[in-house]
Amino acid sequence: MKAPNDTMQEASQSFVLHSEAIRPPVMLDVPPNVESSLTDEQLMVAFARGSSDAFTSLFQRYKQPLFGFFRRRVPDPAQAEELTQETFLAVLRAGSRYQACALFRTWLYAIAFKILRAHRRKAAFRATFWGSQPEYSEPSVESTVTTELLLRQAVGMLDILDREILMLREFEQLSYAEIAELCRIPLNTVRSRLFRARTALHDVLTAPAPIPLATHQAEFEERI
Repeated sequence: MKAPNDTMQEASQSFVLHSEAIRPPVMLDVPPNVESSLTDEQLMVAFARGSSDAFTSLFQRYKQPLFGFFRRRVPDPAQAEELTQETFLAVLRAGSRYQACALFRTWLYAIAFKILRAHRRKAAFRATFWGSQPEYSEPSVESTVTTELLLRQAVGMLDILDREILMLREFEQLSYAEIAELCRIPLNTVRSRLFRARTALHDVLTAPAPIPLATHQAEFEERI
C-alpha cells in the first residue's frame, strides 16, 4: 500500500483535461479491468486507501461533465478548463479525508460550486478594482453564436436559484434529491422551482418577438 502523498503525486501527474490520462506502470489495488464495474463511491474509497488508478478512472468519468458544468456558467472556455482542473486538484487534496456518506457525484459538484463561487467573487473584485468588465471569447461559428446567446439570455432571465436548479437537472442530470442537498432546500421546493423555471424558459423562447441580443447580453454575462 502506498502512502497518501505518493498516491496524490502519481494521480496529479496523470491529470490532463483534454488528453488520455497516463496510467502508472505499477499495478495498484484496483486492476484496470475491474475499475469499470466499480461505483464512483468504491473508486473514491480505493483512492483514499492508496490507489491512483482509481482516481484516474474517476477523472475519466467526470472530466467532460465537470468541464460542461463550468462552461455553462463561465463564458471563457479556458477559464472553465482551469476551474475544472482546480476542482480535481481539490479532490486530490481531500481524498484521504473522504467518507462515503453521500454520493460521490453530489460531493464533487459541491466542491465545484465552492470553487465557482470563489471565482465569481474574485471576478467581481477585479471588475470593480479595474473599473471594467472581463473580456470573453465567443464561438467562431456565427449560427452557433446566435443560438447560444439566445439560449443563454433566456436562461439568464430566470431567477438565480431557478436557473441553477434547471441547469443541474437538465445538463448535469442530477436527481431531485441531489439538487436539494446541493442547494440546501426541501425536495418539494426543487420540484416546484424546476417546474416554474421550465415554464418561464418555454415562455421566453416561444415569445413572438425575439430577445434583443445587444440589450441583454452584458447584463446576462454578469449574472451567470
